[in-house]
Amino acid sequence: AMAAERGLTMATCTAPVNIAVIKYWGKRDTDLILPINSSLSVTLHQDQLKTTTTAAASRDFTEDRLWLNGKEADVGHPRVQACLREVRRLARKRRGGGEDTATLSLSYKIHIASENNFPTAAGLASSAAGYACLVSALARLYGLEEELSEVARRGSGSACRSMFGGFVQWQRGERPDGTDSLALQVAPETHWPELRVLVLVVSGEKKPVGSTAGMQTSVETSPLLKHRAEAVVPERLAQMMRHIQERDFEGFGQLAMRDSNQFHATCLDTFPPIFYLTDLSRQIIALAHRYNAHHGHTKVAYTFDAGPNAVIFALADTVAEFVEVVRR
Repeated sequence: AMAAERGLTMATCTAPVNIAVIKYWGKRDTDLILPINSSLSVTLHQDQLKTTTTAAASRDFTEDRLWLNGKEADVGHPRVQACLREVRRLARKRRGGGEDTATLSLSYKIHIASENNFPTAAGLASSAAGYACLVSALARLYGLEEELSEVARRGSGSACRSMFGGFVQWQRGERPDGTDSLALQVAPETHWPELRVLVLVVSGEKKPVGSTAGMQTSVETSPLLKHRAEAVVPERLAQMMRHIQERDFEGFGQLAMRDSNQFHATCLDTFPPIFYLTDLSRQIIALAHRYNAHHGHTKVAYTFDAGPNAVIFALADTVAEFVEVVRR
């Protein structure tokens, strides 16, 4: 009530990181962020990795402003603006064009503060958690209830997958306006309780080639990427969904590793080539294969997004031993 008297309204949300096991790389529409292929991800627990965003609106604010990890950032960034515009449009539509006196005025400027508890822009899906969180906080501010993965996608493609827990598919969609390019939950977070995720932070540095620029160059120059999107991914998606439904770690792990390797092969096939993996990343890959060979089956699986950091999947009973092996 005090805040309302001052004309200040606030909403805070948290959002999780998601890690793709069938990768998205390449857009068919850069403005709407529509992918050339569907993708599938695992949403991580928010206890360890999350973005927290607070959005505030007040009649006293003279301009929209944005802070990331305590430093002021560019609120005019086209993707931030796209999310703001979309949420405001939905809020306006919901009110039938009129202003409801009990709800927040759409003319108020907004201040947004966002904080990650993990390295940003280092291939740990910070933009996915960030934009999912931004859209959720704005929606809460304006009292929106609807499906918002399409709005989150306008900020960062993979952000649409962070709107759900568990296992999530981002459907490529067919329509040119992107209304069917949405995220859907394939299985809830309770589905595979033994599954564990280890994040091996190889580097917290900002990566040399950002995902947006890298993707564009790959789409323009890599024949392998085109082949992957059209001939490989559709079949892999169906297989991966089966492995998840059956909680088949052997199948899940092998396919996750193959897909990660192929994604990085398309980066090498890009001209000029893009190197996201470092020597240490490659040592982790070799270690995982040696560890699995030692045990005679797939006990750990790696996947790398557009960065050097390794995400390792394992079942609960493997974690302690594998962590010990990594330490040595």
